[in-house]
Amino acid sequence: MFTGIVQHVGIIRAVRDTSDGARLTIDLGPLSGDLKRGDSVAVSGACLTAAQCSGQTAEFDVMSETLKCTTLGGFRPGAKVNLERAMTLGDGLDGHLVQGHVDATAGVRRVDRGQTRVLEFQATSELTALMVPKGSVAVDGVSLTLVDVSRDRFSVALIPTTLAETTLEALSAGDTVNIEADVIGKYVVGFIRGMIAQSTDGSGMTLDKLREAGFI
Repeated sequence: MFTGIVQHVGIIRAVRDTSDGARLTIDLGPLSGDLKRGDSVAVSGACLTAAQCSGQTAEFDVMSETLKCTTLGGFRPGAKVNLERAMTLGDGLDGHLVQGHVDATAGVRRVDRGQTRVLEFQATSELTALMVPKGSVAVDGVSLTLVDVSRDRFSVALIPTTLAETTLEALSAGDTVNIEADVIGKYVVGFIRGMIAQSTDGSGMTLDKLREAGFI
């Protein structure tokens, strides 16, 4: 598990194709410390396992499915990535619970560079169905609060600290990012959908009943 609080912006040093995906060599900087083989690191929102450690760099194997479903397939040497080591018991939860399991990618639709940086993303209705305004979302591994959510888009606001300490400052319209919806919201939506699917005689949970009760 992670918190979505980026600890360091690392650099991709090498990308090597493998039989079932790719192996990334990443400069972890100060996060390399006591990192050992088998430890988990969130790399721009995707949980990866260290396969080999050497000095400040570590190598991570990425499966072909992960390459297709995230932005990791587009990584090239020199690219900057958001990094976070896995939580340990007793750590503070300054962001929100993040699994490092990317749900989908989303495209940057608009960047408002006013006094507060606002990013608007284009996304599928399946992804936005897992979001609520003022709820949490992880964008490239960064814990953020949702501003607005509609059927095919959502927006977030970035404070100066986030812009200074993550890769999000460099985003512009047309870029693609990794998105992980709030895990609690996903379980709630999954439970409700399951209850609706099981209701065959009208006596169980239905969308109409949920609307009447104010849940949707």
